[in-house]
Order: sequence, then structure tokens, then C-alpha cells
Amino acid sequence: MRHAKKGKKFHRVAGRRKAFLRNLAGDLIRAGRIETTEARAKAIRPKVERMVTFAKRNDLAGRRLLLSRLHNKKIVEKLYAEWGPKYESRSGGYLRITKLERGRKRDASPRAVIEFV
Repeated sequence: MRHAKKGKKFHRVAGRRKAFLRNLAGDLIRAGRIETTEARAKAIRPKVERMVTFAKRNDLAGRRLLLSRLHNKKIVEKLYAEWGPKYESRSGGYLRITKLERGRKRDASPRAVIEFV
């Protein structure tokens, strides 16, 4: 039974889904803004916001935790060098999701832009 199970599956098994969300979050941190489907944007938003909160604390334990979650040292360094200090005085709400007018061309799925505020 599927009682109280949160989150989308995105038609992937658990390992591939985690890797997919990890890569999507890494792309967002690297670029600062990505265009994707609305469901994907909503799925990565809380994960990336938590990562920025860890980067704001600027401690070794948080850095190691982010490295274990992102598997990419360059992205963790960018979080600590750019996004953490930028949002030092802000308590949450680091990302904005803006819905786009047209859906994806092949299947008309709703599109959105997720970006840092």
C-alpha cells in the first residue's frame, strides 16, 4: 500500500531517481537558473534550499554532508563561495519557480523556470 508516501517517482527506480534529482540540483547550483518541467522544479526546490542553508553555516560537517549528497566537489565549492554568503541574512525562500506559458512541445507537460532569487 502507498499510505503516506511523499514525493514523485518520475518513472525511475530509487537509485536512478536519486541520481536524477542530484544532477538536476547540481545543474541549478552551477547555472543559477534552469528551465525544466514544473514537477521536477517542485521536487528539487526543497532539496536545494536545504543545501543553501547548510552552505550558510560554513562548517566542515555541512561541507562533508553536501559532498556526500552532491558527489561533486566543484558544485559544493560554488555553494559555499557564491550562494551561501549571498543569502546570509535571508532565512529561507532562496528559489523562485516561474511557470512558463507553453508546455513542452512533444507532450505538452507544463514547463517552469527555477532560479535563485
